[in-house]
Parts: sequence; C-alpha cells; structure tokens
Amino acid sequence: MQPQQIVMKSDDIRRTGLENRGWANVFRSWGAKLTAMDVDVDALTALVERGNRHSEIREIRDADLPSVLALDAATTADYPGGPATRRAPLTMSAVRASPGKRGFGAFDKAGRAIGVTFVDIDGQHAETNFTVVDPSTRGLGIASALKAASLIALVGDGVETFRTGGAAENTAILTVNTNLGYTVDEEWITLESPGSSAQAT
Repeated sequence: MQPQQIVMKSDDIRRTGLENRGWANVFRSWGAKLTAMDVDVDALTALVERGNRHSEIREIRDADLPSVLALDAATTADYPGGPATRRAPLTMSAVRASPGKRGFGAFDKAGRAIGVTFVDIDGQHAETNFTVVDPSTRGLGIASALKAASLIALVGDGVETFRTGGAAENTAILTVNTNLGYTVDEEWITLESPGSSAQAT
C-alpha cells in the first residue's frame, strides 16, 4: 500500500496524534508575508540593476512564452520540499498574462529565458506562484532581481499585501525573500504514514 501524506501547518491540532501513531515529518516548508508599506523601492531597484548586469529583467511578453516553457521543462525537478512545494509542468495558457497573473523574466542576449517568477493577484493581494532560474546562472542575483521587479511593479499598481513561500531545505530562496523584506510567519510540514521508504532514508 502506498504511504499517505498529509500537508498541514506545524501547529495543527492533528499533528501530535499522528506522530504518536508513527507518522513521520518528511518535509518542511514556510510561508512569508510583506506589506507595501514595508517595501524599500530603492533597495529593490538596486537588486534589479544588479540582475540587469547579467540579463534583461522585464515583464514577460507573449513572444517569450515558448522560451519560458523550455526553461520550465528543463527545471521541473528543481523544486525540493515534497507535495507542499511541488508543482505541475507549465502550459501555454498557464504562463500567459491575465488580470490575475503576471510574470517577470530574465533574458540573455539571445532572448532566451534564464529565469522567471510568476505572481497570482487577487485585488490588493499578490502571492508568488513560483520562481526559478537556469542552473547555469544561479548565484548571480537573478532570482532577487526578478522578485524585486515584480514587487516594484505591483506596489505601483496598488497591491498592498504579498505572500511567498518555499521548501525549508532551499535556504537560498529563503535568503532571497528575507533580503526583499519578507517575514516568515508560517511553517508547514508533510507527515507521512508509517513504513514508507522516505522515512527509511
């Protein structure tokens, strides 16, 4: 029988009972918040300028979508943290901009997408869907630049609150978001039923 997994907040009242019955905590993730009043536009602009040294940071256009999908296909396995942070491969409709979704990309001199971030928008609230950078260009500040560009644009459009998150083991993206001004306010765990291979490793 396949092991069962349950994603819950770390303070969920079910946690103790499940752990007492042998369920194991196999993944951890976090959520963080930021308000428009706490956004430092000057600091974010500096991050965008740093990213522009290695790429062109801008909003994604329809002509960019094939390259965005190619980047996604090449990095699908690069999301640690189990079911709480795993996502399905993108489709053309999923990456096309809409009133409830904006995307920002980093593009090399050939116009190839080397990093993207997508944000879901609901009125004055926005939540990062995901951010990814090509492995060959990680460590250059591109993820920070992308997220900074999205914050600048959305604050300018009147968005008041922002949320993001990630896997606990992905310390790089946690550092990125902390430097952007986000404050971690949630911890999520994935409990797995007894006897699974994940618990044995």
